[in-house]
Amino acid sequence: MSGFNTEIIHGNKKYHIQTQDKGPPYNYIETIIYCSGRVLTTRRFAYSSYLPQGSRETVVPPLVKKQHERICQQVKEGRFDHL
Repeated sequence: MSGFNTEIIHGNKKYHIQTQDKGPPYNYIETIIYCSGRVLTTRRFAYSSYLPQGSRETVVPPLVKKQHERICQQVKEGRFDHL
């Protein structure tokens, strides 16, 4: 499994964003957003339909990075403040 971990302070809250490739046989990317040690939400993206475009090693890492960056941006924009 490969992935990213990022801490973001937004407002008076500290968020931890963890994104990883769950790999075969699951074939999805999972991002978990934590705040104060509590899971706020989980986002999953199934990528099986992308695998025919190329090998797993070239297709999946950019998808993991893109999902992580997108969720981090959403945290910075306050999209999870209500949770």
